[in-house]
Amino acid sequence: MNLPNKLTLARVILVPVFMILIVVGIPFPWSNLSAAAVFGITALTDMLDGKIARKYNLITDFGKFMDPLADKFMIFGAMLALVAADDFEMLRPVMIWVALIVFLRELAVTSMRLVVSSKTTASNLAANILGKIKTVTQIVAVLTVLLEPVFFGAIEFFSKYRPLSYLTLAAMTTMTIWSGLNYLLAYSKFLDSEK
Repeated sequence: MNLPNKLTLARVILVPVFMILIVVGIPFPWSNLSAAAVFGITALTDMLDGKIARKYNLITDFGKFMDPLADKFMIFGAMLALVAADDFEMLRPVMIWVALIVFLRELAVTSMRLVVSSKTTASNLAANILGKIKTVTQIVAVLTVLLEPVFFGAIEFFSKYRPLSYLTLAAMTTMTIWSGLNYLLAYSKFLDSEK
């Protein structure tokens, strides 16, 4: 249980903490600020565990399995909590569709990775730049949804229309679909039925 793996486990543990902070009804703006802080720390562990593992050659089978799983827990937990919380009811119709796209993308890519994992090397299955950009846009979108009403809620245009939230959700959805299609196209060459 080296440091990168501990950071990965910490990310998994922080997901329900983040979800609870959103849905338990802590008075505004402390609910949003505390949830954003925990989510930010959770996202930071995502960046640190991989960098530390590669720099100090601490890559393990546990880390290779749990790191992408923890990433999915982080985003799935955030999306579910934001959809469920009454404070974000205005965004709920859009958030439901965004969450569905995220879930379907991750299910499709994970399934494809499992199918082709026995036919290629681990390096060929590594996350590409589009996948990393997708993760960044997802993190930015969640933080924006949480913090826009805190910092811009006093401005009528922002409180009424939530433009930053919609913009970052659109960027997140675009990158989720784009990176998902890119993975599926890349993996399709390993699905030759004659091999």
